Amino acid sequence: MSNSANIPSTENSLGERGVIRIGTRGSLLATTQAQGIADRLTANGHPAELVIISTAGDTSTAPVAQIGIGVFTTAIRLALRNGECDVAIHSYKDLPTAPEPDLVMAAVPERVDPRDALVSRGGMVLGELPAGSTIGTSSPRRAAQLKALGLGLEIRPLRGNLDSRLGRVANGELDAVVVARAGLVRIGRADAVTEALDPVVMLPAPAQGALAVECLADDAELVRILAELDDPSTRAAVDAERAVLAALEAGCTAPVGAIAEVVESIDSGGRIFDELSLRAGVAAEDGSDVIRASVVGPVDRAVELGESLAAELLELGAADYVPRK
Repeated sequence: MSNSANIPSTENSLGERGVIRIGTRGSLLATTQAQGIADRLTANGHPAELVIISTAGDTSTAPVAQIGIGVFTTAIRLALRNGECDVAIHSYKDLPTAPEPDLVMAAVPERVDPRDALVSRGGMVLGELPAGSTIGTSSPRRAAQLKALGLGLEIRPLRGNLDSRLGRVANGELDAVVVARAGLVRIGRADAVTEALDPVVMLPAPAQGALAVECLADDAELVRILAELDDPSTRAAVDAERAVLAALEAGCTAPVGAIAEVVESIDSGGRIFDELSLRAGVAAEDGSDVIRASVVGPVDRAVELGESLAAELLELGAADYVPRK
């Protein structure tokens, strides 16, 4: 963010716009997420409306890992730079880790449950699915960790919106799917979850369940307004998780899982203070190995914690399993 001596004039920006235009993908999940942000801004006295933007990820049926990093975010960022919208809302886990100097992450709101969720026929939990059961997932991370469990499950590629994914279980095409629990919660389908998968079983994607609220770095007034939505604990957790991904030089579709949370600790004098607990892991694509590590440290050193944990993972051999960006 610019310092006070360099704060740009807001003429021809927020004051004249009147309504803050929020750029988002057009899926039910994306518009629900963005509308939640618009409602909060409006409640804070800043009227907002949605601008629907089509992305390459919306028009292609190919696996995300094949289409490439940033498939859901590039078009929205371009619209932001072109003045078609004032704010970009992303599922944070979809963003590449490389910084964009002209953009700023003005807010990271409190995130929804970051765990992955199993949705299965017959209400069976993961351990009850018989060998040979078909499970759909679009994520190399999820596929690798499922294979590593040694349950003899058949992993099948899966694309489409959440409703279509759930429909493939309901119509018997698949025995189960694994999706982000946060997405189901946001569209009011939490009742479909058969089992929320503990991170001990499946580490979620870095930043899963979190939203990224982005705008132009030189729009100081808008940066200030959006900052009202920021949740410091979520931001610290996500910063640590994404630092692992960046230090591993892995893309957002790599088989890397990470989860961080702010926890209370007690020092020798009985004083309660906050720390950041971070766990991360890398899985071999065929499930033959999973390398995990963890660290606890100061909340204000989130990025350093992520980088140090990534270094430990690399020492343990994680580079063999991470396709580079």
